[in-house]
Amino acid sequence: MTETVPNLTQGGATNSQDRSNPELYQVTSPESAKVAHAHDEYHGGANMSRFITPGGSAVDNSQPAFPVFHRKFANPSPLGLLSFASSSLLLNLYQANARGVTTPNVILGMAIGVGGMGQTLAGILEWGCGNTFAATTFVSYGGFWWTMAWIYMPQFGITAAYAEDPEMLENAIGLMMMAWGTLTFLFVIAAHRSSVALLCILVPLTITFYVTAAGYLMQSAYLLRVGGVIGCIMSMSGYYCALAGLLTPDTSYFMVPVGNLAPRQH
Repeated sequence: MTETVPNLTQGGATNSQDRSNPELYQVTSPESAKVAHAHDEYHGGANMSRFITPGGSAVDNSQPAFPVFHRKFANPSPLGLLSFASSSLLLNLYQANARGVTTPNVILGMAIGVGGMGQTLAGILEWGCGNTFAATTFVSYGGFWWTMAWIYMPQFGITAAYAEDPEMLENAIGLMMMAWGTLTFLFVIAAHRSSVALLCILVPLTITFYVTAAGYLMQSAYLLRVGGVIGCIMSMSGYYCALAGLLTPDTSYFMVPVGNLAPRQH
């Protein structure tokens, strides 16, 4: 038993020129007849490229009330920046003794629900988008907020371990802040050709970490307050960058400048 296999197009259907030639489309077996029936049933023998959106996604007609569009990832950076700026602003206000607040335990809610979860989620989404720098920074600072929350949660027993020597606890936190300052300085180097707005976050953040570290290591309330003030200013830069990410040509009548430092394409 012999059969002639037709030439196939991208969608698995036969070419219209081949269909017009009976000698090139002879089916003599039941199995081949089923294949031929499938070719006629799906897409009418048309090329599958007709059913792909210009953006490369398959057409989805499951919701006919909505127009067909190219589905893509949203920009997760504003989520990460807003989570970072909001948590940082509150913590640094406490550190600057705003309104006489000296006990920072209220930061637990923001550290877990906003700083930790928000930035970690944004970092994971940035990883899916292929943005290595944003993914690394957001996940890293998300880890910072998880760490801050765990320090003040009595269930972990971290502060209780230093109950007999509170000065050692301050030294330990100071060394941790120094480590985060070093990490942030590396991010500054990596972002030197990104934008002025982003550097206005990372550079003051580096200073904030080092000044705060010095305040803890030297038991200086003055340096801690200075670090808190610098951190509040840095948080405003974070809000600005988040706004720049939310304002797009499709959703806004105006844009905010960020001072793009990326190399120009010639």
